[in-house]
Amino acid sequence: MHDPTRVARVLLDAAVTMANAIGARAIIIAVDALPDLKAVPPTTILAARDDHDRARIRRLTSGKKPWIDVPPAELDRMGQVKLHAIIAISNRLIDLNDTVIFLTGPYRAIVDSLVVMSLGAEYELFDTTEQPDIEEHIKRAVFHRALSVALDLGQHGREGTKVGALFVVGDHKAVLDQSEQMILNPFKGYDEKERNILDDAMRETLKEYSALDGAIIIRGSGVVETAGARLKAGLSEGLPSGLGARHAAAAGITANTRCIAFSVSQSDGTVRVWRAGKMVASFEPTRR
Repeated sequence: MHDPTRVARVLLDAAVTMANAIGARAIIIAVDALPDLKAVPPTTILAARDDHDRARIRRLTSGKKPWIDVPPAELDRMGQVKLHAIIAISNRLIDLNDTVIFLTGPYRAIVDSLVVMSLGAEYELFDTTEQPDIEEHIKRAVFHRALSVALDLGQHGREGTKVGALFVVGDHKAVLDQSEQMILNPFKGYDEKERNILDDAMRETLKEYSALDGAIIIRGSGVVETAGARLKAGLSEGLPSGLGARHAAAAGITANTRCIAFSVSQSDGTVRVWRAGKMVASFEPTRR
């Protein structure tokens, strides 16, 4: 009889053996995908999706091992790998020249797969020529929150309806110079503390205004500048086939400023991350 717990333990042992053999920087795994353990192997980075996961990490590690907080997006196996990689890179727990082992499986289920990845240029998000490191102009927490909201919209839409969205984060003065309002700015006149996306109360507001045509422009500190903005910069050359105006705007504005853009496709919910005119990551939600 197939025993998923036994498979998971064998995979974990294999990951440790392989990590030692190839000199892997880390083993990354969602804590909810682990069977019951008394301890986790050295160099393991655990990922938490909610408070229950965080409590389990504290029990397993006594707070002595690094871990990452990831959005609870329902992604397939490779989507989870990419999400864990991009969050770990943004937290500087792994680097672009590292080899990393990922253990993954169906969303919220025990691991059944092992992936070895030499990150290299695949995750150039934080190593793009003439671009500052993320913490220099965009708080990591702001990057994570914008990505989390985008993934939520891609998975669930807005009140059950599919929506497209575009969030532009960082270098807001240059971005505003290359944009124009299509509607009255719904955030104008509010105190900066009331319109910061790091405030949990802003999450639903951000999702509500994401349905407007145009982009939501956000400072690197998390303060929302405006919604319903048309980006004048567009870049269609080199875009993957089938991507439309929203994605061309994301490519164009990131090519002309130091911002990062998150686009949500209305057709299939795929979330794409853009920097320096390039799509540097994409996440396609699984469908129930």
